[in-house]
Amino acid sequence: MILRDVRNNKIKTGFIVTFFFILVALFIYFLSLWLFDNVIIAVIIGLTVSFISAFTSYYNSDKIVLSLNKARVATKEEFLQLNDILEGLCLATNLPMPKLYIMEDSAMNAFATGRNPSHAVICVTTGLINRLDKYEIEGVLAHELSHIRNYDILLSTITIVMVGFIVIISDAFSRGYIRRNNDDDNNASTFLMLISLIFIILAPIFANLIKLAISRNREYLADASAVEITRNKDGLINALRKLDTDKEALEQANKSSSSLFIVNPLVNERKKKNSLWSTHPTTESRIERLQNIK
Repeated sequence: MILRDVRNNKIKTGFIVTFFFILVALFIYFLSLWLFDNVIIAVIIGLTVSFISAFTSYYNSDKIVLSLNKARVATKEEFLQLNDILEGLCLATNLPMPKLYIMEDSAMNAFATGRNPSHAVICVTTGLINRLDKYEIEGVLAHELSHIRNYDILLSTITIVMVGFIVIISDAFSRGYIRRNNDDDNNASTFLMLISLIFIILAPIFANLIKLAISRNREYLADASAVEITRNKDGLINALRKLDTDKEALEQANKSSSSLFIVNPLVNERKKKNSLWSTHPTTESRIERLQNIK
């Protein structure tokens, strides 16, 4: 069952990455059309920017996310048990050892990033290391390792970078930082300009909804995969309970990368019911599904 879900996950990832490439290209096309009133220029700029953003996201998204969260390498000398647990899980799954990073933060949380199992990163907070027991840490690391095995990390990091790009440009447009070079609309199609404006306004909303839906659906699969790896659902269940009730705010928490984490790092949003705008399914629903695993 899980193997089939993982296979379907990879296929969906290819489709969604392609979709985001097209979305960014169309977004830049309409923005360029609005600015320059020239279809050829708009097409060239749209395709060029889309390709550059996709290329940058693919090869540098992990570095961007680690930099945003001020993470550093978790050496064996300093975090021996953490490295040993991860090595054991990698042997059990026949996966290459991801790079292990830590965030100096008293809040309990973790995330995975990268473009494939050979270029992957798992990052945990010092609060998680200090306040969870060995089996709970194992459950969290297995969950993040499942995101790597299921190729969620590629999709998550690319969508975060691309959505962020669309939102930043849209925000600049809405605030008036991006303006047309002239006010003469005599040679422009009023209909095309209207479509451009609508797309520029709706694109970031649509992109965010896709990012959130992707995150919610794949958390359930990563939870189930983690139990398959550890053969111990209680470790992950207990960890999720502790993480959900943690009142410590993650200092580096921000909405742009919140969907990467095992639980929402924005404490005030963690208790909200499942909705279109949720970055994660509720912890209650995740635990209920885990308890039903035979």
